[in-house]
Order: sequence, then structure tokens, then C-alpha cells
Amino acid sequence: MMRLLIVFGAVASLLAPARAQEVGAGERVFGQCRACHQVGETARNTMGPHLNGLFGRKAGTVEGYAYSPANKASDIVWSEETFRDYIKDPRGRMPGTKMIYAGLKEEGRISDLIAYLKQFGPTGQKTP
Repeated sequence: MMRLLIVFGAVASLLAPARAQEVGAGERVFGQCRACHQVGETARNTMGPHLNGLFGRKAGTVEGYAYSPANKASDIVWSEETFRDYIKDPRGRMPGTKMIYAGLKEEGRISDLIAYLKQFGPTGQKTP
């Protein structure tokens, strides 16, 4: 039993830095998004809606943001899969969107961005 705990602890310690690196890299990727979107406890809607609590939320539902009709009618619920597909080509995925971003093509950078965004709950608090 003790040997199993030691092995588990060693594996967990190896994985923790990888998660931190993904979040850190995702924060750098988010630098591109920051011109239009905010996250965190003081986030507000600007050119785009805040992205707190993004995953699990229906597209077009952030209170106080004027979405395009295309976004409101999209029936998208943001998951890692739907976000990954959308962020590669926002206008191709949702014709009529107001989002004027050419897209993020690199899978690794998308994964990093997802890791960064997932840490912000609906009120902007960071979750462990």
C-alpha cells in the first residue's frame, strides 16, 4: 500500500507542473483575445462578452452583451469540442457572427487556451 501511495504521489507531482504550464501558455494565447474579451472577477463585456464560465454555457446568453442574431440562434453549448471547432474559424463556423478573428489553428495552442479559460467560473473566480 505504501509503495502504491509513493508511486501515485510521484505521478501526481509530474502532472501538476504540466497543467500549470498549459494554463500559463493559455494565458499567453489569451493575449490575442484580450482586445475584445475579459476574464476574472472584474471582467466585463467590452467589444465581446466576458468569457467567465464559458464551458457549459449556451452561446449568446451573457447578460448585457448585444450578440449577433447568428450567435443567439446558434444553439451551441460551449464545450471543449464546440469551442475548439469554433475558435479555428469563427466566421466559418458561425456565419453572421460579430467576431472578427481569423481563427486559432494550432491544436496545442487551442488546448492551452481551453486550460486557461476553464479555470474561470461564472463569477470569474478561479477554480482549482
